[in-house]
Amino acid sequence: GKKVAVVAPAFSVDCIETLEEIAITGREQFEHAGGKDYAYIPCLNDSPGGMDMLESVIRRELGGWI
Repeated sequence: GKKVAVVAPAFSVDCIETLEEIAITGREQFEHAGGKDYAYIPCLNDSPGGMDMLESVIRRELGGWI
């Protein structure tokens, strides 16, 4: 099987550039190379889990500063 699931871990939210380059262009390149199943896994965006994770990281990193 020629399958792939793609995620952009460096981004906390989707943006036009990410969607264009990874979700659209990446899919086209994968399929052109013979790939069959391309899944783009969206960023956490403003989901409850995403917000909890960001809050945790921010609190941890700013712990001694605020």
